[in-house]
Order: sequence, then structure tokens, then C-alpha cells
Amino acid sequence: MILITGATGQVGRRVAERLTLPHALLVRDPAKAPETDKSVRTAEYADKAGMIAACEGIDTLFLVSGREDQSRLAAHRTAVDAAVEAGVSRIVYLSFEAAAPDCTFTFGRDHWHTEQHIRATGLSYTFLRDNMYQEMLPRLAGADGVIRGPAGDGRLAAVGYDDVADSVVAALHTDLPGKTFRLSGPEAFTLYEAAEILGLRYEPETVEEAYASRAHYGAPQFEVAGWVTSYEAIAAGDLAEVTDDVQMLTGHRPRSLRELRGDDGRAVIA
Repeated sequence: MILITGATGQVGRRVAERLTLPHALLVRDPAKAPETDKSVRTAEYADKAGMIAACEGIDTLFLVSGREDQSRLAAHRTAVDAAVEAGVSRIVYLSFEAAAPDCTFTFGRDHWHTEQHIRATGLSYTFLRDNMYQEMLPRLAGADGVIRGPAGDGRLAAVGYDDVADSVVAALHTDLPGKTFRLSGPEAFTLYEAAEILGLRYEPETVEEAYASRAHYGAPQFEVAGWVTSYEAIAAGDLAEVTDDVQMLTGHRPRSLRELRGDDGRAVIA
């Protein structure tokens, strides 16, 4: 039995719809659970007892990262420890392309530390490191249709939700112990090029300008740093490499950003 976490999210929902193996769904809020004939379990990652109960009878845990906050890593570790105590034998973790202890994108550091914690359990594991999501790109634009950030001329090989979900399903259907896959789209492009494809415009900022332009949101400093460093990661080339791992896992090529466009030239947001 497989437990799909993040079952109301963009990737988890798609995985649940595609997976043909026996599975259950994990949600934080039962009121938001999808209509399904599958078992729906409720727990927060940080609630160890709740996670142990949710993992009862589960062989494989598909772990989607939690909400981006300062306690996310601790919650990930609790969820992993609960899975171990519940007798889970395998974890498939949805990580991030540039995961590293010094990742430019500050939230990417949580992914690296989570990977290390999973490795240390001794369980079988598979890591799927995805690039930035194509569907997120138009959401970077303001009301004026302009994307602003310190990405410069850096490139990113953004990947679509559907291709990530298909890759996850393939990994869940096949035992791939100790493997790490890097999921990208079929090409790398600049934000200038992405904006043109999406009918938007890109205006580069300096790092200082980026922090200043986001100050009015009143968000915590760690969150603003995550927003800004996502652009810095593009500028640094951390997200530029195109891989064939989606093709390898799924048997089909990943779709391009142009294929994501609607009839009006704007991105289709699902």
C-alpha cells in the first residue's frame, strides 16, 4: 500500500489520479479531501503520533515537501521518523533540482537536509528532484503583466506538473532504491524568453531592488529571502540543466512551455 501525501496539491492530486497500485491519501484538512473511493487519512507532518497512525499498513510513502516555513525541515524529519516507526519500508521523496546544503534558493536547503535524513534511516528511497514548475511562471507577474526579479540572463529548465506526476507514478511502480532523478523540461530558457512565450514582460532587478520591491507585503524575512533567491538561483545557472530523466522514467518526452500555452497565448493554469 502506498500513502500519497499532499493529495490536494498540484502534484499529489495528479499522482493519486494516475496511480493504479493500491494507495491511500494523506491530507491536512479532511474538508478539502478529494472525492474518492480510496482511504483518506488526516495528519500534519509535525504530529508524530498522527503520522504514525496515518502510515499504518503502508509499505511506501510518497512524501511531498510541506509548506515553506521556518519549521518545515523539523516537520519533514518528524514525518520520516514516524514512517520508520510505523514500519514503512520505502520513501519516494519529491525534492528540488539544486538541493544542497548551500543551495542558492534558500528553501532548497531543506530538501537536501531532508534527503540526508531519509538516507540515514536505512529505508529504501528514491529522490525525484524537480526543476521550477512551468505553471508557476505566469504567477510571478504582477497585475501589470511584468515579471520582476534578479534572474538576469540565467536559464531554467522548468518542468510541468503533469510530467512530474507521471515521473512519480513511474517511480512508485518500479523499485528504484538509492536512485536520484532530476526532472526538467525539454529546454532551458531565460525569463525574457519565458515572458514572451506567455504574453508577459520581464524586467530584471538587482538583488537590492528585489528585496525593496517586496517589502510592502510584510512577509517574514525568511519568506522574502526565498522569493528573491529563487531568481538568484536562475541567475547562477542552478536550474539550467536539461535532463532526459522524465523520458527515462515515463517513456515520453516532457512538454515544453509553449505546449502549456492556451489559445490566447497565456499559460494554462490547472
